[in-house]
Amino acid sequence: MDTINRETETLSRIRLQESIILLLSRWYALQMAIKNQWGGCDSLQKSHQLASHLFSWLSKSNAPIRIEDLENLLYESMLLTFNTEIEDGSIEQVAEQLLAIHEDYLLHRSY
Repeated sequence: MDTINRETETLSRIRLQESIILLLSRWYALQMAIKNQWGGCDSLQKSHQLASHLFSWLSKSNAPIRIEDLENLLYESMLLTFNTEIEDGSIEQVAEQLLAIHEDYLLHRSY
């Protein structure tokens, strides 16, 4: 039984990581920042660091996360890392989707 729980946890973590990467790869504002190197020549690496940071935070949290915290993290990351302010409403949309991804992760990892 313990092996099944570990496997379930591992699969849940993989699904969480893949979902975050997929979401960020579809975020137009972030992709523009990468393409135009608004964060410098290592913009792609910086986007990977954002995905890694989000994965670490979401995978360690056992409680629901506040949408405002996600929005602030995304806003600060885009401003400080990519030197751009996003005002098209996409930060809020991405934060909502991350919240749903995290809720799904919490639900499925406990099976």
